[in-house]
Amino acid sequence: MAEENTSSKVCGEGEVPDKEGRCVMPEVTFSTFVMSLNTSVLYHLGELPDPESGERFVNLDLARHAIDTLVVLEQKTKGNLTEEESELMRNILYDVKIRFVNAAKQ
Repeated sequence: MAEENTSSKVCGEGEVPDKEGRCVMPEVTFSTFVMSLNTSVLYHLGELPDPESGERFVNLDLARHAIDTLVVLEQKTKGNLTEEESELMRNILYDVKIRFVNAAKQ
């Protein structure tokens, strides 16, 4: 009988199957870390619902904190990123700053 393909294993939210088919958190890379901070900003701006309640909350202070964290990260990693990582950082920072300003106006 043929072995089942482990890559098709269904894992819980936020987990992916590893080479042995175990459900694990995805590998932490610079890009996934930046995307995680981006998700935090979007959540605190009320653009993403709470995963448990489905409700949306706006907390501009926490959104600003996550944006400030991204800015510090950009400054501290300048000259040490690949072009793709630098572009990701620039694009995310531009996007979340615009979203923050729009949310603050409301």
